[in-house]
Amino acid sequence: MDVARMFGLERRCSLLLEASQQTIGLPYSELLAIARSATVLLNISGMLKDQDLIGCIPHRVFLDLDPAFNQLWHATQGIDMRLDAHNRFVTVGKALGDPKCRVPTCGVQWITTFQPVVMKHWPMNEGPYRHRFTTIGNWRGYGSIEHDGIFYGQKAHSLRAFMELPAKSNEQFQLALSIHPGEQRDLEDLKRNGWILLDPAQHVEMPNQYQEFIGASKAEFGIAKSGYVVSRCGWFSDRSACYLASGRPVLAQDTGFSDYLPCGEGLFNFSTVDDALAAIDSINSNYQRHTQAARSIALQYFDSDTVLSNLLDAIGVSA
Repeated sequence: MDVARMFGLERRCSLLLEASQQTIGLPYSELLAIARSATVLLNISGMLKDQDLIGCIPHRVFLDLDPAFNQLWHATQGIDMRLDAHNRFVTVGKALGDPKCRVPTCGVQWITTFQPVVMKHWPMNEGPYRHRFTTIGNWRGYGSIEHDGIFYGQKAHSLRAFMELPAKSNEQFQLALSIHPGEQRDLEDLKRNGWILLDPAQHVEMPNQYQEFIGASKAEFGIAKSGYVVSRCGWFSDRSACYLASGRPVLAQDTGFSDYLPCGEGLFNFSTVDDALAAIDSINSNYQRHTQAARSIALQYFDSDTVLSNLLDAIGVSA
């Protein structure tokens, strides 16, 4: 509840123990009253399963923040993602449903969206920065998937292809990376190749730390799960959107997002080490121009006022 208090939400949120009415925050009776008066439910990956809470809401939105994986679990792994409990389907995979994207649609019509950033909480950062390309993430999240001869893997599988990047660049690369100590071989490879590792639990655990870390960065070097990359699903990180909003250029592994966002100023996509090196040279050639371009992209594509208004329109609700 500490995070809720930081944003004045302690009387507007609750944690619900699965398969129970036990809560932290608002009591279950209040949740039930809110649900009965609600117009829209945004249910991330269908994780809220209590039918008494969700069944009476007219617009029940399955919100997919993990494109490719959610659909493959449902369509090929025999995992019930509870799509049938919803009547609207939204994804941050901008290419989902496009013939170029290999992800099954599971027989539903997906509405695509960018992830919103509340710009008043993410102002342009004019302060000094450390001369490091940074990012924040998990080395692994959950099990990978193989389907039709294609391997949909984790961030670990993506970053291994770029191990040599620090040695080929004059830049420093710092990762606030959650990686299990048992990943000894990868830890040794990362350190040997010059990656600077931080424990995210110490440096970016709270929202203010997260924001300060991003603002103190020169730019982001963003690696995507290999499943996003091979599926060409168009996923773009909410974390990267926060770098852009802060006026920090973003160098992000391409997942197909370059078909939906402008690249070349403020935001760069890469698929190879050479792509990344060329983008770094471009960022360094006129850093101030790229910081302004980064902020402009965030305002145009990720401003929560625009993103959420468009989303409500798309699901048939007047803002």
